[in-house]
Amino acid sequence: MSTAADQLRAEAARRILVKDGAYGTEIQRRRLAEADYRGSFDLGRDQKGNNDLLNLTRPELVREIAQDFADAGADILATDSFNANRISQADYGAEGLVREINVAAARIIREVADAAEAKDGRRRWVAGAIGPTNKTLSLSPNVNDPGYREIDFDTLSDVYVEQIEGLVEGGADFALIETVFDTLNAKAAVHAAQRVEETIGRELPIMLSMTITDLSGRNLSGHSIEAFWASVRHARPLTVGLNCSFGAAQLRAHIAILSRIADTLVMAYPNAGLPNDLGEYDECAATTAAQVRSWTEQGIVNIVGGCCGTTPEHIKAIGETVSGYAPRRIPTPERRTLLAGIEPMILAA
Repeated sequence: MSTAADQLRAEAARRILVKDGAYGTEIQRRRLAEADYRGSFDLGRDQKGNNDLLNLTRPELVREIAQDFADAGADILATDSFNANRISQADYGAEGLVREINVAAARIIREVADAAEAKDGRRRWVAGAIGPTNKTLSLSPNVNDPGYREIDFDTLSDVYVEQIEGLVEGGADFALIETVFDTLNAKAAVHAAQRVEETIGRELPIMLSMTITDLSGRNLSGHSIEAFWASVRHARPLTVGLNCSFGAAQLRAHIAILSRIADTLVMAYPNAGLPNDLGEYDECAATTAAQVRSWTEQGIVNIVGGCCGTTPEHIKAIGETVSGYAPRRIPTPERRTLLAGIEPMILAA
């Protein structure tokens, strides 16, 4: 029997697949009050902005957003769980709800995905969204003590295990480790996913998505695109790619680099440009889609979608734009030892 990963690879060999867009943008468009987020929970803190809690307090809203993305043509639907981890939820006093939030988040999207497939026969996949938390393993928050860390690797791995277990219980097909600003954080999440694999006794495919923080193509922990791939390729991710960052136009060159070296599917989902002074995104759907078209014309992507600022209108436009273009061909890299610090180190065979 073929697995979800097998099915996705097979479909991605036929056509460019489409991931959904941003939950945060859609939630902001609905102008919710604090009471909408809080629901019946008395957590002692203001819950406005706690988008993940909406899986419990306003599940019909999360379902509506997911349905809008499915109707727009998305093949891969992510869960509304970017900050559904014990570290991030501590800001809201909601640490005790982490498992419950993640289970609900995955169940909602699973129901939408399965209903969409039953309606038209086209497979949809559920990606359990896992954000980087607001802590970093690679950098010290104290300029006077470069060796200080707010958290250690094992603790962060435990945090991710709790989240991933909830997502798997709720029905997620994949663990989407996204917006990777610190490569070591991502490796802790990979470690956690592998621990969960042992617990559930089956493969849990991983999707990895880095975000660059400057136009030179590095993340916050300083890794170049090539160094990032060298650091994570041992995990044999189902997909690797870039998200968030500066928008589609600025990501093209960096995606092209990753496309040449990664022997797996490349998934990229940019912001709708950069936010304006009010934190809102002005780039229209047609503009984003036109920029993504250049990726498909160059043959450097297998899966495309949207991050911050992208709406169902953006996803629909992207899907229509990439339809008919051939997906990227996965290269067979030379067998060489590839190591990484901040830059990759390649040893000849």
